[in-house]
Amino acid sequence: MKFIKNSILSFSVAILLLMGSCTDLDETVYSGLTDETIDVNDPEIIGYMMGEAYAQFRFLYWGWNGYFDVMEECSDTYMTPKRIGIGWGDLYIPMHKHSWNSTQGHIDALWYYAYVGIGYTNKTLDVLPETGSEQAQMRFIRALNYYVLLDAFRNVPLETTQDTEPGYLPEQATAQEIFDFCVSELNAIKDELGTEKVFGYPNRFAADMVLAKLYLNYNAYFGTDDDSYYSLALAEVNDILDNGGYSLAANYLDNFKVSISSSPEVIFALPLDKTNAAHNYLVNKCLVGAGAAAYGYNGSPWNGSCAIPQFIESYHESDNRLGYTWAGGVQYFATEDESGNTVPQSGEPIPFSTDDWAGEGYLNYSQNVHSIDNPGAYQQEGFRFVKSEIEAGDYGTYGNDVAFFRLADAMFIKAECLLRLEQDEQTAADLITEIRSRSFESAQDAIRTVADLKGGSVYDYGHREYTSEGFANYDPASYIYTQEGGDDIEFGGLLDDLGWEFVGEHHRRQDLIRFKMTDGRNVFNGKSWFCKDATDETHWDYYPIPKGALDANISLVQNEGYSN
Repeated sequence: MKFIKNSILSFSVAILLLMGSCTDLDETVYSGLTDETIDVNDPEIIGYMMGEAYAQFRFLYWGWNGYFDVMEECSDTYMTPKRIGIGWGDLYIPMHKHSWNSTQGHIDALWYYAYVGIGYTNKTLDVLPETGSEQAQMRFIRALNYYVLLDAFRNVPLETTQDTEPGYLPEQATAQEIFDFCVSELNAIKDELGTEKVFGYPNRFAADMVLAKLYLNYNAYFGTDDDSYYSLALAEVNDILDNGGYSLAANYLDNFKVSISSSPEVIFALPLDKTNAAHNYLVNKCLVGAGAAAYGYNGSPWNGSCAIPQFIESYHESDNRLGYTWAGGVQYFATEDESGNTVPQSGEPIPFSTDDWAGEGYLNYSQNVHSIDNPGAYQQEGFRFVKSEIEAGDYGTYGNDVAFFRLADAMFIKAECLLRLEQDEQTAADLITEIRSRSFESAQDAIRTVADLKGGSVYDYGHREYTSEGFANYDPASYIYTQEGGDDIEFGGLLDDLGWEFVGEHHRRQDLIRFKMTDGRNVFNGKSWFCKDATDETHWDYYPIPKGALDANISLVQNEGYSN
């Protein structure tokens, strides 16, 4: 795989000064990229603008309250509770409880960075030739941003040029128009993107993946029941599987290392760099401060996010992805081997006395968590997300690349489409078994049958919350408990496998919305987990248009179910 990591993904201070309005959250996005001092005929300037288009998508993903949070914080796997004695976490409570509104910070960031990125692609496309690899790249990044906006908001402005009259205010397009635009653009550029694998840049197979995602989720977006879209999604991933030349990485965690440029599984990546493009703050967001020593990390984590206990309970006892993904139990100092390499969790237990629920005097992440906010979570509560490699030294996860699309995802899409179409179902089961096999010591435990995948979920859904105060006080009288289970989820076994394979990979919100229960509701609305309750309301399937965007543009109309 050819490797280009930082060449055009970095953006110079000079261009930031010229285009300052595009990096100022107080500015209206549509006013940017109009500085007459920019020589758009200068190839170097065009390269800078292309680099910024890529960079903005990186900001969209890992900016504070970014895409990672948008897709994970509202799910049944991961949360950021109010941390007792720490003093933060309140911002995430509405995300967990599905009670957000148009002022939720997460949607502001998503909207902003998507349209800044679209602005850069449009400005570049306004001056690039109509054919060639550069315009194909920019059209891909633009379509990728619109896919994210469609998935999050549905009805959004569709802008394809920056050549507009002064005072111009974009109007919303329908979700169908956004969908059709993405499909048309991606199909139009496939050949020009080519099949070469250049790390951090899109090729034909990256376009296949976006198209497959659009088709796979069509019925969820539009409330239809049209199997033809599963056939279309199947065709896209078959192109990847038959012609892409990708293969599963030998080790699951190879896809989440600091550098993933050597993984044969990665189809499209967002390259990060600890010096020039440091963004991935998970090490700080998840770990207890003292827990940094388990990985030789020199930073000071903030003690925030953790696993939802019911999700931890759902793992098979032999599934190594539980340990690959989550840190639980007593934590141990990292040590160095004879070659000077840091070996995480290999030394003595880490002393830690605050909220010492086990009474042992060591840092010990418990599976139990009291509540999201009433009273909240004590300092050692909750397994911590460590799937993204924590590098020893000063940077932790901050320079870690993102595998935005990988082969396992394409294989899952094929399996899901085959099951929904009732075609070649054993192939579907074989695909999931193949993916699972690298994470189980026992080949027998890795096997998934058609019946497993089409049956109910093993996730023990229901409200589960302790309102008692005290880090060791799990008073049964304070326990709020409902029993729902997962037997009534269609293709529940496949939904389970999606969770175990892709937790923390901008998947879960979309999957929960797509999968349905036998009563017709989707899992996202129809099931309770931890402190989030089931509902019949459906507007939680999409987010409201941000209040800041509505205030800046009187032509925008708020999404149904939300107030301005």
